[in-house]
Amino acid sequence: MGQTITEKILAAHSGRVRVCPGEIVTCRVDLAMANDVTAPPAVDAFRAMGAGRVWDANKVALVASHFVPAKDAASAQLMSRMRAFAVEQDIEHFFEVGRGGIEHILLPEEALVLPGDLIIGADSHSCTYGALGCFSTGVGSTDLAAVLATGEIWLRVPETMKIVYRGRPGSWIVGKDLILSVIALIGDDGANYMAMEHTGDALSHLSMDSRLTLTNMAIEAGAKSGIIPPDDVTLSYVTARQEENHRRRRFGPVVSDDDAEYAEIVDVDVDGIEPMVAQPSLPSRSRPVSEVSGVRVDQVFIGSCTNARIEDLRIAAHVLGDNRVAPGVRLMVIPATQRVWRRANEEGLLDRFSEAGASVSTPTCGACLGAHMGVLGPGEVCVSTSNRNYVGRMGDPSARVYLANPAVAMAAAVAGELVHPEEVTRQAPELEMSR
Repeated sequence: MGQTITEKILAAHSGRVRVCPGEIVTCRVDLAMANDVTAPPAVDAFRAMGAGRVWDANKVALVASHFVPAKDAASAQLMSRMRAFAVEQDIEHFFEVGRGGIEHILLPEEALVLPGDLIIGADSHSCTYGALGCFSTGVGSTDLAAVLATGEIWLRVPETMKIVYRGRPGSWIVGKDLILSVIALIGDDGANYMAMEHTGDALSHLSMDSRLTLTNMAIEAGAKSGIIPPDDVTLSYVTARQEENHRRRRFGPVVSDDDAEYAEIVDVDVDGIEPMVAQPSLPSRSRPVSEVSGVRVDQVFIGSCTNARIEDLRIAAHVLGDNRVAPGVRLMVIPATQRVWRRANEEGLLDRFSEAGASVSTPTCGACLGAHMGVLGPGEVCVSTSNRNYVGRMGDPSARVYLANPAVAMAAAVAGELVHPEEVTRQAPELEMSR
């Protein structure tokens, strides 16, 4: 019996020839990550266990992302504690405010995660990196402290749900629409503690940006991880990032065996998928935009680790065109990283957003988790490109959040209500496959 890509990676990192779902294995870690929220308690636990030095300062990434720039004295203290630990431990990959961004977009961009790796992050959306063909999952700060001290982690080998996407995505369809469709089909816990393996010929039409969105929302289906077997698009992306960042770490792409065993196989025909919108207050309450059109909005947020890459900003700018933000609507655009910000600036996207009446900000998670720079008030309605629309997620518990792709979000900002992007512009954007 063959093995899945997830089983192969876990076997290789535990010194085993093979592993089976349900087994407990101890694995070596290629990269450990924490942010300004999760690093301080991890440091406390690290010290409580008597550890003095991290196992490998070159395999730790600390990223300022959630409450930055600091919104108050408490958040400033969190950053100070993470900063001090980075200096004390000589952490090579410490990304300060103004030099990094949202970790789940930053680390692939920096070529710090590669096919075949095992990545552990103290943040639930660490599953994002699986788009590059690695095993990646989120853990709590205490578990991360143990990784920092030992370079190892114990894991239960997950069963794998294989999702097969067939057909060709329509003009307005990106990764966000595919994953919302899947979560609507299987439910918010439909892949509980599974590895969601995304496959099928339809994926050949998706850019890496879209694939990273697919795996980003594995946790919204209850999964342990999301993963996409690497192909030419993956390898082109990784090679370009390594050259850009002058990194030469070797890697070994892994794919599933033809006779691998899966706990469940889900077939998805993408030909008939419309742009999807997740209604309040669960991602599984996703419906085609045509079924929820007409909902008036107060705020539109284009950002987060789900949809704040350069492709997302280009799509949003294309839909915006020569239009302006509708009266009574607040539009916030937050590029994911400094590199994305600079590129969007060079292409004139940020000026276009600003001229149209949008607020354009420095990279931060901010509004996504209701921290700052976009917190919702009582009864307000927001269309967001983020990954969660739970009650109270972005602010007041009575606020309502709809999740959508960047084209639908920008169309709502222009129209003042949820509409299909074609109501704003007839021509769909052309997307680059690898970059």
